[in-house]
Order: sequence, then structure tokens, then C-alpha cells
Amino acid sequence: MAGSPVPPASAPSVVAIFGPTASGKTAVAEAVADRLGGEVVSADSMQAYRGLPILTAQPTRPTRLVGIWPLSHDGSVAEYARLAHAEVDELLAEGRTPVVAGGTGLYLRAALADLQLPPAPGPELRAHWERVYDRLGPDRAHAALADRDPGAASRLHPNDRRRVVRALELTELGSSLRPDADRLWTSEMRHPTLVFGLALPRDVLAARIERRARAMFDAGVVEEVRTALAQPISATAVQALGLREIADLPPDQALVALSLRTRRYAAYQRKWMRRIPGLVSVNADRAADEIANEIVEMASARQRLPAGRAG
Repeated sequence: MAGSPVPPASAPSVVAIFGPTASGKTAVAEAVADRLGGEVVSADSMQAYRGLPILTAQPTRPTRLVGIWPLSHDGSVAEYARLAHAEVDELLAEGRTPVVAGGTGLYLRAALADLQLPPAPGPELRAHWERVYDRLGPDRAHAALADRDPGAASRLHPNDRRRVVRALELTELGSSLRPDADRLWTSEMRHPTLVFGLALPRDVLAARIERRARAMFDAGVVEEVRTALAQPISATAVQALGLREIADLPPDQALVALSLRTRRYAAYQRKWMRRIPGLVSVNADRAADEIANEIVEMASARQRLPAGRAG
């Protein structure tokens, strides 16, 4: 029966829900958490910021790790991982089910597993490489990275200033932005976990993205972005999808640009979803309650997972 709670003891320790933008993750995750007697832990890199609730499609219901950083904060995967592990562990200690949900693949993995993440640089080192990038220009800065770390350079576009600078920083620290693929995609988790992926036909997802983009403009996203950019904003927060387009273009053009960028990002997320070990694909072209019921049924049926593994 829709909405019937399931005793936490009959579910795996952690349930994770991943899917592309506009696939309905928030509604599904909240419904699953209600049924399992738990709470949602966000795994979205931009929802962690305060000040852009419309643009980042933040849930209206209180959710862990949503709106925790000011826009001036330069957040990192490593910092997020520490916070997510603490939230997950606290919920488990209370006998409740963490439902980790989001569309940022690396953040989802960081919340669920102990990843070997690159070290954080000091502000002076970052400022140095930002100056180098700006002085050399994108192509020459990227060439300098290729000399120092060909593997990282091969993954980055020269115009991706933030990540090229980050990769150059790491060469000074004896590390690399190129992840350890074996570690990143291992099925080992910190706790018994089931990962569900919300799957939608491409045309259905595109229509949802278009509707959501229009709803953002109707809700006042233009004024929200203007307010956000009138205050200090970090190099990480300024990467929020659509922020620059909304700031720089007339509303009608910004709407088209936002929809296009979101569709491209959703295609990238779909690729991530195919690479997550042990992921159980779920048809998301239906009501959130129906999807949640299926997830809860499968989670309950697979409760006896080997410790530290995704099933």
C-alpha cells in the first residue's frame, strides 16, 4: 500500500538513488525515506550551497547537506565526503535508513565509499596557478598540464579553467586529478548499500527538462541569480548549471541556453549511471509513489547483503 512504512530492520543499511537532472530523484527519495523510516542525504554538489534554491532545484523539505555552504565557500569533494559520512553514520546509529540521493556522480560515490581523494591545496598555491592560467591563456596552460600530467590533461578541455588549475595544483602536491579508476568504480561501500538508478526515455527526459527550466523562470530565477552575483561567490559555486547564461543573456535566450546545457549534462549523468557498480535500474516514467514502492520492495528483498558490498 502506498506510503506504508517498512521497519528499518528489513532494509539494507543504506539506499542510494541516482539519476539525471529532472528524473524525479527528490520526490522518489523522499517517498522512499518515508517508507523506510529514514532521511534523505543529498549528493548534489550545487544543492550544498545556500542562495540558489531555484536554480539548483533544492527540495522544499528539510534535507541533509542541502544549503550548508555560503556561496563564497569553495567546496570540495573531500569536504563533502567527511560531512556525508558523518550524516550517514549518525542516521545508522539512530536505527534509521539513510537515503543518499543526487545527480553528481562523484559526490554519490564519495558519500557511499572511502575514496582516495586528492589533497586540498593551500590558497597561495591555487592563486599561483590561477595567475599562471590567466597569463598563459587556456591552450598554453593546458599544454603545461599535458607536460606535467598527460592523463589528467587528456580528460580536460583547455577552457575548463577551474579544473585545469586544480590539476596543475595537484602536480605540485605529487598527486593527480585523474582518479584511480579501480578505486572510484569499486563495488566496495562503507556500509551495505543498494544503488538504484532512475531511467527515462531520452525524449521524456528532454520534455521534463524543458518544463523545469520554464518553471524556474516563472519562479524568479533571474532575480535569484542577480542577487547571488551581487555578493562574493566562489569559483566552485559559480559553476552552477545555467548561472552564467541567466546572468549574461536576455531571459528568452537564457531559457533556451539553460535547457540545452541541462540536456547535455543529463546525457553525461546517464553515462555515469551506466558505470556505477551494482546499480539497479528502475523505470522512472511513472508516479514517484509507484517508483518508491518498487524500490522499497527490492531493498527489502535484498536485505541480506554481504557487509560492505553493493548488491
